[in-house]
Amino acid sequence: MHWLPGLQVLRRYEAAWLRHDIVAGLVLTTMLVPVGIAYAVASGLPGIYGLYATIVPLLAYALFGPSRILVLGPDSALVAVILAIVMQQSGGDPLRAIALASMMAIVSGVVCIAAGLMRLGFITELLSKPIRYGYMNGIAVTVLISQLPKLFGFSIENIGPLENLLAIVKAVLGGMSNWTAFTVGAGTLAIILLLKGSKRLPGILIAVIIATVVVGTLDLATRAGVSVLGSLPQGLPAFAIPWITYADIGPVLIGGCTLALISFADTSVLSRVYAARTRTHVDPNQEMVGLGAANLLAGFFQGFPISSSSSRTPVAEAAGAKTQLTGVVGALAVALLLLVAPDLLQNLPTSALAAVVIASAIGLIEVTDLRRIYRIQRWEFWLSIVCTIGVAVLGAIPGIGLAIVIAVIEFLWDGWRPYSAVLGRAEGVKGYHDITRYPDARQIPGLVLFRWDAPLFFANAELFHNRVLGAVATSPTPVRWLVVAAEPVTSVDVTSADMLAELDETLQAAGIELCFAEMKDPVKDKLKRFGLFARLGEETFFPTVGVAVSSYLKAHEVNWNDWEERTP
Repeated sequence: MHWLPGLQVLRRYEAAWLRHDIVAGLVLTTMLVPVGIAYAVASGLPGIYGLYATIVPLLAYALFGPSRILVLGPDSALVAVILAIVMQQSGGDPLRAIALASMMAIVSGVVCIAAGLMRLGFITELLSKPIRYGYMNGIAVTVLISQLPKLFGFSIENIGPLENLLAIVKAVLGGMSNWTAFTVGAGTLAIILLLKGSKRLPGILIAVIIATVVVGTLDLATRAGVSVLGSLPQGLPAFAIPWITYADIGPVLIGGCTLALISFADTSVLSRVYAARTRTHVDPNQEMVGLGAANLLAGFFQGFPISSSSSRTPVAEAAGAKTQLTGVVGALAVALLLLVAPDLLQNLPTSALAAVVIASAIGLIEVTDLRRIYRIQRWEFWLSIVCTIGVAVLGAIPGIGLAIVIAVIEFLWDGWRPYSAVLGRAEGVKGYHDITRYPDARQIPGLVLFRWDAPLFFANAELFHNRVLGAVATSPTPVRWLVVAAEPVTSVDVTSADMLAELDETLQAAGIELCFAEMKDPVKDKLKRFGLFARLGEETFFPTVGVAVSSYLKAHEVNWNDWEERTP
């Protein structure tokens, strides 16, 4: 039952919720259909598969997902990655395209489920906020560029974001645009953006209905060459194993893993937001399992990779959704549409679908918080910009890879070159403090108090060694003891333990005793396993810096008058 939260909710389901869930599900359906089709087309797939990728994930997440309100389905954040693989590997074959996309959904699902079972729900926290903003802004730019040809009513060969942008400009200047299609698309986009802030008026639904009615009534598909969706196949998604070739395995694995990272990063954030609103707890590991199950089943039922939706979830909430039964009602309503009225959207113009995707991509772009980051931490702002440019120039897959590499480098840099300080006693201030921040702080003769603000590991071990010796060399008096204020040191590895042994030998040769204060017990346990604790001696480890100072003053006759000991 722990792995099936939907059954737990069903057992505690209240009759009063049913009306709210049914109404919210029907309202949600009005968003699910046009958005699902739009994201499928934007991903290089026939529109019907967007509905397949809506029905199955909603049903799967209702059973495996921990959030009561989250809505899953095709998402604009994934479009660029899916399109990059599909266009590169399919050769324009729609059946190959959906096989590739479905297999990426399976890979993404397996990765998410495995990570959830191994309780790795924390991994998305390894990407800092500026880097997440960077790659999402880059993806938004890539998606925008990919939809511009459809908006202008022509097609180009997909090469890369910048090359595509140049080709679009040449095509527009060369007179290839269908200005009727552009007018329909631009009008659709304008309506969506104007009604974006409205909680009562569904902007996407209104815009799509108007575009469809105008194109159908005026017969613009025949008279003006406006491209339309056409009739959808009648029927429901069927179980199918997506067979791919040996040459596809590498790109599909890379794409699937990338999609798993993006989708869970988005889903975990959105899940936490709505959990806070509803005052419920959501297990991030179960969230990973729920997302993985939805992707896995989507892949086996002719769907493609999906994620949580930051546009459809608020619709469900505003409509009064109480549980995941809302998603089930939405899925059944979409299925009913495919069975009863597959021709309902045959006059839906592709330029209007492009407008739906462009509006969502615009919503992905983060500007406000980046301005704040620019004011408070400028180098992290530029990291974000580098990630954006990387995705926009290199494409989604290499660009996201660059973002991950930058995140790892950022993490290692913080630990590789950490802050350290020599501590002294500042007049009238309790404790021992950085002498560079407190210029009037006095150092105890013969004693160096050295603080290291990071874990000790292979990348910074040599730097620690050099800074300690530097602190000894710059001491105003000959040094007898060196005490490492080790409270910030959260870990020690083999390389740094060996370095400490060498440092102890060097200091002993100079007549200096190496001691530690405030070291955490787990770190001491590691030193015991490495044999270093016994070598240094238990007496060299002190519970606080104050106790270490008192022990030093007892062991050596020092002319030292502490301000707290003075007679008033």
